[in-house]
Amino acid sequence: MRFIVAMLVAVMAGLGSAQADDRLSVVATFSILGDFARNVGGDRVAVTTLVGPDSDSHVYTPSPADAKTIAAARLVIVNGLGLEGWLPRLVKSSGGKAATVIATKGIVPRRIADGHSHDPSEADPHAWQSVSNAKIYVTNIRDALIAADPAGADTYRANAAAYLAKLDTLDAEVRAAVAQIPPERRRVISTHDAFGYFAAAYGIDFIAPQGASTDSEPSARDIAAIISQIRREKIPAVFLENISDPRLIRRIAAETGAAIGGTLYSDSLSGEKGPVPTYIDMVRHNIKALTRALAS
Repeated sequence: MRFIVAMLVAVMAGLGSAQADDRLSVVATFSILGDFARNVGGDRVAVTTLVGPDSDSHVYTPSPADAKTIAAARLVIVNGLGLEGWLPRLVKSSGGKAATVIATKGIVPRRIADGHSHDPSEADPHAWQSVSNAKIYVTNIRDALIAADPAGADTYRANAAAYLAKLDTLDAEVRAAVAQIPPERRRVISTHDAFGYFAAAYGIDFIAPQGASTDSEPSARDIAAIISQIRREKIPAVFLENISDPRLIRRIAAETGAAIGGTLYSDSLSGEKGPVPTYIDMVRHNIKALTRALAS
C-alpha cells in the first residue's frame, strides 16, 4: 500500500512539473517589468527577472547564469530608452532566439537636459513613474504575450483589462493625494533624476544631485548649488532612494536643515516581504511618503 501511495505521489509530482514546464518562459530585465508580466500573464507564464529587488539596473553586471536564463526564454521584456546598456551583449552571448518586446514602445520619452548628461537629447528611461505610461507598458506586454502564446490570448486580454482598471484607480489616488499638498510645497530633493515623468504627470518638482543614471557622480559644484537652492527656496524635504547610497542626501539634509522625508522607491521593487513588492505598492508608498512630508 505504501508503495502504491508513493507511486501516486511521484506521478502527481511529475504531472505538476510537466504543467509548470508548459508555462511560457518569460525574462524581464528588472523587478517592475517582472511585476507587470506576472499580472498580465498569470498562471500561463513563468517570469524570471535579471536585476533583483532593491538592485540598480543602471550599473548591473550580468552573470553567466543570466546568459543561460536568456537562452532558455521564449520572451524577453526590456524597458529600452537606454536603461539596460548591458543587455545587447548579454543577449548575443546567450545565443538565445527569444522574441524581445520593448515595453516603452509608443511612449513619448522625456529628454534629459539637466546638465548631468553628455547628450542633451538622451532619453530618460524611468517612464514607469507615470501611471499613464505604466498602462502603455502593460498593453505592450499583453500584445507580446499574445504573439508568443496565441492560445492564451483570452487570458492575457482579461488579465490586462483587470490590471489596467487597477492602474486607473491608482492614477486617481495619486492625483487626489497631490491635491492635498499646497502648490508652494510641491518641491523635493531626491538622489538621482528618476522622477521626471512623475513630476510631469502630477506636478511635484524633483531636484536631484545625480543625473538620470546612478552611474553619474555629482560634482562639488552641483551639490553646493542644490544646497543653496534648498536654503533660498525653502524646499521642505529631501528623500533617500532604495537603490542609492544614502550618505549624499544625509549630508545635504544636515547642511540645510531640510527634513528627510523617508525613502522613495525609484528603479526597483522590494522583496516579497518588503514594503513594496508590487508596482502598485510602490506608487502608493511613494505618494504617502511625499504627502506626509509636504502636506503640512
